[in-house]
Amino acid sequence: MISPGKAQDVAALPTLAPTDAGVLSLDDVLATSAKQSPQILEALARARSADGRRLSAEGAFDTLFSAEGGSRVLGYYNGTYADAKVARPIENWGGQIYGGYRVSSGSFPIYEDKNYTNQLGEIRAGAVFSLLRDRMIDERRFGRVSADADRAVADAERQMVAIGVQRRAFDAYLNWVAAGQRLGIYRHLLDLAQERQRGLQRSFEAGLRPRIILVENDQTLLRRQAMVVQSEQAVANAANTLSLYWRDADGRPLIPRKEQMPVSLPALPMANVPQVVTRPDLIVAQLRERLVRDRLSLDRNALLPRLELQMEVARDIGDVGLGGVSRSGNDVRFGLRFSVPLEQRAARGKLMQTQAELDANRRRTQWLDEQIRAEIDGIGITLSAADRLIALSEGEKQRAEEMAAAERRRFTMGASDLFLVNSREEAAASVSLTLLDQRLRRIAANADLAASSGNAAALGL
Repeated sequence: MISPGKAQDVAALPTLAPTDAGVLSLDDVLATSAKQSPQILEALARARSADGRRLSAEGAFDTLFSAEGGSRVLGYYNGTYADAKVARPIENWGGQIYGGYRVSSGSFPIYEDKNYTNQLGEIRAGAVFSLLRDRMIDERRFGRVSADADRAVADAERQMVAIGVQRRAFDAYLNWVAAGQRLGIYRHLLDLAQERQRGLQRSFEAGLRPRIILVENDQTLLRRQAMVVQSEQAVANAANTLSLYWRDADGRPLIPRKEQMPVSLPALPMANVPQVVTRPDLIVAQLRERLVRDRLSLDRNALLPRLELQMEVARDIGDVGLGGVSRSGNDVRFGLRFSVPLEQRAARGKLMQTQAELDANRRRTQWLDEQIRAEIDGIGITLSAADRLIALSEGEKQRAEEMAAAERRRFTMGASDLFLVNSREEAAASVSLTLLDQRLRRIAANADLAASSGNAAALGL
């Protein structure tokens, strides 16, 4: 079991923001979230892992040094030989270039005649070129292409994670500010009831109001106090959730203080529906489709016969050895190597699988593209109606407040009752809450549009 001390080392507990902290803005939250969010840092680590896989794929083109040697210690022959070779694959053409040196001494049987060299050995250089299979693509080059695709996918997934985190940070901040706005509305309702209670108390003491009016208003007072307490709880919960995204320079969660609450929701410009979408998940789908196309090229390559051109130049140096004068001078060799499977069942089977996978990827990419476009169009519909709904709610709020004020005046003059006054006040508060929700939806729709279209800059990335 992990001790409490060790647990705190693993996950730091949220702390209250410093007392001198200023009003918390949306930009502050998005900036710290982009830099300190564990999910974004995890995605960055995965992207670095993809860089490591890319470097490993380059290892297939590393220069290779090899050496061998041997000696006959007993028997009629006493030959000793050593051979060293350096080979490097050709990156853009199947095959390799190489150079080597070998030297021998003593005698060898006739079936090992090739081991003979002049006294100072033999130097050689050569190349092997693939003319059909592996000329345009081979396993090594496909491995590099695959690693490049993995790295691009990891980067797109990192961007996708970052957009998701920033979108949630956006929501957390909006919910915190909106919770504060709701608390203000309920506190205003409570203030009205408390002020009326004091007036009713004076009227009761003067014998102008019956006691039952005090009891009825006190009931309203208690109900509104409960609303305030619930709203304060909602603000505290929203602040706690916001601490997941607002952090200090060391990455520790910070809980904002109530003094940091802004007086209104953030003012954001209306966003336009983009014509071109660069969402990371669509990029990932396109990258994977492209990788399947490259694998299809590799599978078609496997259907080709293998035809290799071999060239080598060698020269023995030094005095003539036991192998005789036939080793002296330049030795230039050309050769061809040909092979082909007669049935090609393995290659044809892989080709069929890859073609089916490519078709599936195309359909998946098409569906994702259409889904994203429908999602963005839906958000555009929401935004197009947002301003009109807000204007209607503002007009309704103004009239509801006028009705509530008029009902309070009528109650003061004795022309109304407490039930109607409370109903008018709570109706005005309900309209204020509706207006707040409409404004919140418009801002959230702007954030949804940024996330759905892959607009990272609008989310602080």
